[in-house]
Amino acid sequence: MGKGDKRTKRGKIFAGSYGKSRTVRNKKGQKKK
Repeated sequence: MGKGDKRTKRGKIFAGSYGKSRTVRNKKGQKKK
């Protein structure tokens, strides 16, 4: 459930990966760290 968990939305944002819980919608808010 933390930042390091790639299965959660937050983990995907932290890892910079995209998936079912974190989909790419617009090009503006794509790369945010």
